[in-house]
Amino acid sequence: MADLETERQAATKAGLPALERLAGVAERDTGQAETVRLFLLSFYNGYRFPFNLTRLRGLDKPLFNDAVAVLTLDARVTAQEIHHYLENGSEMFERWAQLQGVES
Repeated sequence: MADLETERQAATKAGLPALERLAGVAERDTGQAETVRLFLLSFYNGYRFPFNLTRLRGLDKPLFNDAVAVLTLDARVTAQEIHHYLENGSEMFERWAQLQGVES
């Protein structure tokens, strides 16, 4: 039990700042931003926003590392859905969906 709690704390400590950084990147208009948006949207609704993991290969190393940290946060902490960690996360993710041409 203690090992699991230690893992969750480490995942939270690394994952939350990584999520904030990726959310900032997702607001931009670049190829990497599109990959980050699609990656984050896949946590929001994987059926609506399927994501091919090979796209992560195109990310710069810091963004790739942040993506892995967010994946770990989602897989190991599971306290809440990813978008709930961000202020106005639902609205932000829906805006990204519109940027990708996907409606509600």
